[in-house]
Amino acid sequence: MKMTTKSSAKNRTEGAIHQAKGAIKEAAGNLSDNPKLKAKGIVEKIAGKVQEKIGQVEKVFGR
Repeated sequence: MKMTTKSSAKNRTEGAIHQAKGAIKEAAGNLSDNPKLKAKGIVEKIAGKVQEKIGQVEKVFGR
């Protein structure tokens, strides 16, 4: 039997991972004076926050 993760938990977890990766990219961009890498990090952090919020909403609606 295959165990499946609820969509809400998956989105919250993946959102947190994207936020962490984005923060690392942003910091690396700051340290290396690379504005493109910094911007990619900021975008990934925002996408992670959105995905995490989607997971929270799904949890409220029982998905």
